Amino acid sequence: MVQTINAFTPLEDARAILAENFDLKFSPAVERETGGIFDRVRDKIPEIEWPFYAPLIFQINRLKKERDAVILAHNYQTPQIYHGVADFVGDSLQLAIEATRVDQSVIVQCGVHFMAETSKLLNPQKTVLIPDSRAGCSLAESISVDDVEAMREMYPGVPVVTYVNTSAAVKAVTDVCCTSSNALDIVEAVEGDTVIMIPDQYLAQNTAKRTKKKVITWAGACEVHETFTAEDIAELRHAYPTAKIIAHPECPPEVIDAVDFAGSTAAMIDWVKTERPARVVMVTECSMSDNVASETTGVDFLRGCNICPHMKRINLENVLWSLHTGTEEVTVPEDIIPPARRAVERMIEMSRKRD
Repeated sequence: MVQTINAFTPLEDARAILAENFDLKFSPAVERETGGIFDRVRDKIPEIEWPFYAPLIFQINRLKKERDAVILAHNYQTPQIYHGVADFVGDSLQLAIEATRVDQSVIVQCGVHFMAETSKLLNPQKTVLIPDSRAGCSLAESISVDDVEAMREMYPGVPVVTYVNTSAAVKAVTDVCCTSSNALDIVEAVEGDTVIMIPDQYLAQNTAKRTKKKVITWAGACEVHETFTAEDIAELRHAYPTAKIIAHPECPPEVIDAVDFAGSTAAMIDWVKTERPARVVMVTECSMSDNVASETTGVDFLRGCNICPHMKRINLENVLWSLHTGTEEVTVPEDIIPPARRAVERMIEMSRKRD
């Protein structure tokens, strides 16, 4: 019987199956080809563990050329994916824009399912793979098409701004998408003095504090960011009195009020690289600070983060298997693609006009 790797295959079994198809020895050639990558992550990945990751990185980078594939990775991916195999990295907006520019026929999305759907919306003729189809999102699961239509009935004529952290079906029944990096710009750009902003209640509340428009919210939240509290920030201040604390706008407003800077993952990265504080706490997903630390010298990164269990479903083993077999393909119903794509493209266009 032919063995396969799926979302429920234990990691050790996955490596055994991969070893039947690929040479996963840490050979001199692998060491030579991956040495530059290890130099970037040696502070985050112990040298003793590198022979475990390096053969997978080597095989992925070789195979993606054979498969005419490009790997898009979110900032929350582990360092071995972010630095080891990704061709483009960024936040949701950056990855959406890159998805419109790639020439390759296959896109491997190292992120969560809605990100892969967005890539498919923007590239319906291409193959889009997600290494683990269980990589979901609490925000995307918090709202349905029926919910959006009910809100439209309650507030007729009010434009609906939808966070990209939603399903393609939800995007298809809304007016324009936004990300955490352009939420304020999109709210300001749509017509009228009132806007429905879904599904992240905290992103909507934090945006409302920066605009004169009335913002109607939905009760969704990110499971990574919603648990942070003002008390957590106070404890971090006490523990690290000289550190700067920065946070993602998916955190509750009282958290945002208590930190030194708030912004999207891309904005947080830019802030750290520009301001270069001696010590910084990034109140967001844990892998992000690891990835930024590998790119930023002279800044001491302190822990104050949560793990996204969905992002962590993506690993080198299932990236290689997905490339090898073409499994875990993401599809979107044909009738949903045009309206959902319009909402995403409208966001990209509005963002470019505001730059």
